[in-house]
Amino acid sequence: MKKLLIVPIFLLLSAAGLHAQKKIWSTEKANEWYQKQGWMRGCNFQPSTAINQLEMFQAATFDPQTIDRELGWAEGLGLNAMRVYLHHVAWTSDKAGFKSRLGQYLQIAQKHGIKTILVFFDDCWNDEYHPGKQPEPKTGIHNSGWVRDPGTMILNHPDSLSVLESYVKDVMTTFKNDDRILLWDLYNEPGNNQYFGKSLPLLKAVYGWARSVDTSQPISAGVWNWGEKFNELNKFQLENSDVITYHNYRYIDNHQNLIKDLRKYNRPLICTEYMARKNGSLFQTIMPMLKKENIGAINWGFVAGKTNTIYAWGTPMPDGKEPELWFHDIFRKDGTPFSEDEVSNIKALTGKK
Repeated sequence: MKKLLIVPIFLLLSAAGLHAQKKIWSTEKANEWYQKQGWMRGCNFQPSTAINQLEMFQAATFDPQTIDRELGWAEGLGLNAMRVYLHHVAWTSDKAGFKSRLGQYLQIAQKHGIKTILVFFDDCWNDEYHPGKQPEPKTGIHNSGWVRDPGTMILNHPDSLSVLESYVKDVMTTFKNDDRILLWDLYNEPGNNQYFGKSLPLLKAVYGWARSVDTSQPISAGVWNWGEKFNELNKFQLENSDVITYHNYRYIDNHQNLIKDLRKYNRPLICTEYMARKNGSLFQTIMPMLKKENIGAINWGFVAGKTNTIYAWGTPMPDGKEPELWFHDIFRKDGTPFSEDEVSNIKALTGKK
């Protein structure tokens, strides 16, 4: 019985992928759209009081005061775009409330001159999640409470995808003509956590769902891993995204070589994740290069908080002491910067005095 159930669903997912291929924006339309936006620069934004996507958007922990204060600091740096993660459980638990709070977030961001890239799915970090109270941060551990969406359980049961389809279509339909939204980022790092090709059916499906809504904003999903096991995922992402998005946390030479490779698609480029100081991906080198190349520059992290992203991947600090060299993030919770030099460099690039 299981085989009979899965085969038609898999065919539907393939059809969704084909549907996506038919309606991609022309390169002319994509480049015209990009030209109107001006140079995009900003961060992956999570308020310092939220450990993950659920804590950011659930009613009990939604924190508009902190969001307003921290986006005010972003405005002060001359930033104009933030990338924000959603989670389907925030929607299934409270559809109307979730969309209302998302609207409230967008309103605060607009007040500060900031547009938003919204992210649906994510293959990174913790596999299990639940609505309600979220875990406390684990001392000195990077992103200790971040959760995947939808995670292994749903990926292994394709018949559960109808909930995800309803979620994506409802949110996109609600905001399909909202110019506070810059772009829909459909799937963060598909294939991560050794899912590899297991993520491809959902990736194809979400493109199909997004195309059926026919939003005024472009859609994309960032390429991030160039290993052989990601070839099929990368091919689909690059051939079906209106605007090419990508991640690069490496030294400037590596980053420049990647840009050369991606230019052949003749589409606008937005780097939706960069800046890991320990890896040599720095504001002082990468951000000027991205500006010169007219590529959107969205770094990971903004205000140090419950996500613990001042600590590096796989390098726990059990004493929880502030590392001498932060991995990500720009500001402390009181608004003082990790580095005055970085802040001066950012302001020089954005034209802020």
